[in-house]
Amino acid sequence: MTTLGNSDLDVFPLALGGNVFGWTADEATSHQVLDAFVAGGGNLVDTADGYSAWVPGNSGGESETIIGSWLRARGRRDDVVIATKVSTHPEFKGLAASNVRAAAEASLARLGTDRIDLYYAHFDDESTALEETVGAFNQLVEDGLVRYTAVSNYSAARIREWVAIADANGWAKPVALQPHYNLVQRTAYEAELAPVARELNLSVLPYFALAAGFLAGKYRTKADLEGASRGGQVEGYLTEAGLQVVGTLDEVAAAHGAELSSVALAWLLAKPEVAAPIASARNLEQLPALLAGATLQLAADEVAALDAASAAV
Repeated sequence: MTTLGNSDLDVFPLALGGNVFGWTADEATSHQVLDAFVAGGGNLVDTADGYSAWVPGNSGGESETIIGSWLRARGRRDDVVIATKVSTHPEFKGLAASNVRAAAEASLARLGTDRIDLYYAHFDDESTALEETVGAFNQLVEDGLVRYTAVSNYSAARIREWVAIADANGWAKPVALQPHYNLVQRTAYEAELAPVARELNLSVLPYFALAAGFLAGKYRTKADLEGASRGGQVEGYLTEAGLQVVGTLDEVAAAHGAELSSVALAWLLAKPEVAAPIASARNLEQLPALLAGATLQLAADEVAALDAASAAV
């Protein structure tokens, strides 16, 4: 277990992504995946109020609703850490104070719980004064609806500004940062966000940890993308440089008798600020490799080889 920032949230070094719940995983399958995740030692479940409004027929909140039905069915609320986010639900867009409050209450109702353990500002809302947003998040903490706050998809400058506002007012400060970071998406995080995470003691929980399945070795040719739900997200990685990363993953995985996805997650966990990569499983078969990544130890030369292979992407 690892502790997130300056919180008392102790989490398994892998977060289960809830973006597939209500999308590529139906309720029954989602419950099975959650059961197996917890049985395997996992405890951090990551979702957002907007998941999965992009699916035809969905309206947003489907993932939270499925997690909530699992919590009710299993009675495991105190055994898990629930992280969710605000700003993208079709009915609750942006980060104005009134919207943050209404969205949090709606998330709590869908989840069927009295508190959110980790509440993210999902995307920056520059149309709302940052002080208003920070104050709204602090009020949720003071009122007991949220235990700790966090940010996702924020620039380094805006993260510093958020923390400065919180410091000046004695308000709750974020304990975690959720950036887009993986072996084929390194530059923005490593150049700009990693120094902020170190400076402000923000635990990092990268999303798209497996680059939508590309780093699991699922997609090696354009033919592999046919019919894939995330094909559009992966196509840009099918370059000589991207496939070299997959080739290096093949070599390291073979040395450990491991799956490529396990190695890709272990590489992230070898980075100092990373507490728990986020990865999703749309079925039970995908989960063991994700759980294995949380405990796989890479040698320094293996990390270096993966660093070198991915530097050109």
